[in-house]
Amino acid sequence: MTDFLLVTDLDNTLVGDDEALAELNDYLSHHRQQFGTKIVYSTGRSQALYHQLTTEKTLLQPDFLILSVGTEIYLTHSDTPDPNWANALSQNWDRDLVVATAAHFADLTPQPDTEQRPFKVSYFLTETAAVEVLPQLEHLLQERGLDVQLIYSGSIDLDILPRRANKGMAMSFLRDYLEIAPDHTVACGDSGNDLSMFANRDERGIIVGNAMPELLHWHQLNPSPHRYLAKGHCAAGILEGLKYFGFL
Repeated sequence: MTDFLLVTDLDNTLVGDDEALAELNDYLSHHRQQFGTKIVYSTGRSQALYHQLTTEKTLLQPDFLILSVGTEIYLTHSDTPDPNWANALSQNWDRDLVVATAAHFADLTPQPDTEQRPFKVSYFLTETAAVEVLPQLEHLLQERGLDVQLIYSGSIDLDILPRRANKGMAMSFLRDYLEIAPDHTVACGDSGNDLSMFANRDERGIIVGNAMPELLHWHQLNPSPHRYLAKGHCAAGILEGLKYFGFL
């Protein structure tokens, strides 16, 4: 056993089974003390909603945070997003124009103000409406010269982000910062906004057994020896995957 970098989503991945979470926390706490393993929470939640979750669930203190679907990185327990990452995302990003463009679509319902971030514009969009709205919105954004990406997950959440911003790119930024090799990095997730941590990557990936159909379907179409589909749900699936890859 040796040190590794664990990058895990929170809702329905790390969190969702309190008993399994307590068991995994115990393993990770000892492993971090003995080997110096780094723990990163990568979530679609804003800083406000992340702190709310910490009052509801027993979470280990992470070494780093990736919040708002990869658009904000917090280093060394800082309350301020890393300026280097913010600078990288600011190029060719026009948030006001994104909002004005999305306003043309009545099916898009803005998410709460806490979830609207400098590099993230977020809406609720039903699965039925998404079939027509997503391609039309993407086309209109491109027509206006906006270099953005649309991330639709959970059959309800739509995030519009700078092209460079997602959980996978943020993971790469942190991995380079920490100088940790891909084969010593493990990403864990359950939904479409986690896909960037798994697609065309050399890091090890764990998809929990309760993953959303959108991620399971992609996984079936894109098999990889670096990725493991767990039988266990939530933290139990992460523990199962870490043992599979030989980290625990």
